[in-house]
Amino acid sequence: MKVIRNYLYNVGYQVLAIIVPLITSAYIARILRPEGVGANAFTNSIIQYFILLASMGIGYYGNRQIAYVRENQQKMANTFWEIQIVKTIMTLTAFIAFEGFMIFYTKHPEYMWAQSINLVAVAFDISWFYEGIEDFKVTVLKNSFVKIVSMIAIFIFIKGPNDVTLYIAVLAISTLLGNLTLWLNIRRDLPKINFKSLNPWPHFLPMIELFVPQIAIQVYVQLNRTMLGVMVNETSAGFYQYSDSLVKMTLALVTATGTVMLPHVANAFSQGDMNKVNKMLYKSFDFVSAMAYPMMFGLAAISLTLSPKYYGPGYGPVGQAMFIESVVILMIGWSNVLGVQYLLPIHKQKEFTISVTLGAIVNVILNIPLIKVWGLNGAMIATSIAEFSVTLYQLFIVKRSLSLKDLFHGSWKYFISGLIMFIVVFWMNRNLKDSWLMMGLEVIVGVVIYGILVLILKAPIVYEARDLIVDKLKNE
Repeated sequence: MKVIRNYLYNVGYQVLAIIVPLITSAYIARILRPEGVGANAFTNSIIQYFILLASMGIGYYGNRQIAYVRENQQKMANTFWEIQIVKTIMTLTAFIAFEGFMIFYTKHPEYMWAQSINLVAVAFDISWFYEGIEDFKVTVLKNSFVKIVSMIAIFIFIKGPNDVTLYIAVLAISTLLGNLTLWLNIRRDLPKINFKSLNPWPHFLPMIELFVPQIAIQVYVQLNRTMLGVMVNETSAGFYQYSDSLVKMTLALVTATGTVMLPHVANAFSQGDMNKVNKMLYKSFDFVSAMAYPMMFGLAAISLTLSPKYYGPGYGPVGQAMFIESVVILMIGWSNVLGVQYLLPIHKQKEFTISVTLGAIVNVILNIPLIKVWGLNGAMIATSIAEFSVTLYQLFIVKRSLSLKDLFHGSWKYFISGLIMFIVVFWMNRNLKDSWLMMGLEVIVGVVIYGILVLILKAPIVYEARDLIVDKLKNE
């Protein structure tokens, strides 16, 4: 039940993380216009490279290491401070590198300095610790508060197209404040230590092992925006970000399982219980499939009218990009289970690294010709193919230790249910009145159709839900 409770905490936050940008991005799209949105997207893509250097794989590594030693309070405290020392040093190194970069960067210096607040915030991000001890309540409640405050600040302070710098600063400061609030509980959650006894350097090489896949992931997360900004224009980079943001916000409900399951699987693995590890993976994969199929098909079905209606005039290209990119909801959902929830906890970093590096290489190779030919849509096609290659390689790796038949035994039922739902909702979206009320009806119809078909086909998720309810009633 702890895993379910943590998942619900995480999903609750992810829902808020979806609602707040949904409210603010429609406002910002109209206030800052495509040019301002594009400038933020382009400069943010640049600062992410320095954030990558500062983070250096610590999110995954710290989460896992804390999960390994959490039964020993003193050892856990030592591990926390050793990892945090490395992270602080890397953040300082990254900021020095950023200052060197700013000597030569002249296009939007004020935007870049505002973005640098995000880099400072990295040093204070200890969410990995609370994820490792599976205390998601702390991170969820405090980050939720900061999200709401930042939303209010956006509506109060951002009033015109010249407020791009202020908008960037509001977002960055909210991230910094969210990270700082996590430190309020550290004295309560960790015993005192002797700092002279700490030895942070043994953590450095394992972090680098996880840093390499983080570099690969960022290549095809951030480089798309950078390449669009250079090869086409900054407005296209903004369109890419808005499409990617809506898709990733939907995806967050699926990948929330990864954050919750990684420490749980790592703890089971540290105790040598591989049977439990595999059993958890099969259930997680089926749950993610049950969630990802309807989200993929549902978003694709309404995407062509959603973006121009939501973002306003001039944002039509975002809808086509979303339609193409929606497939990554399923691909990333699966690779999150296989990579984050399985390969990383059982020390298969090499295989995980190869998979995301393969995706990065595919993305870069395809980006150049596809962006030249199709611009924004070309970048989306490259992204989708790259994510498919990551998932395919991970499936090839895990088939040695897992049964692919057991992984996919219910997948066809979710696919059929989602496909029929897509056909109906897409027809409604293209042929009936274009209004918010009708779009709301389309979503409801889609949910009902998918739910009924899943019940009729007796998909595995139905039995899992039934067993969960029965167990809950027994415990009460």
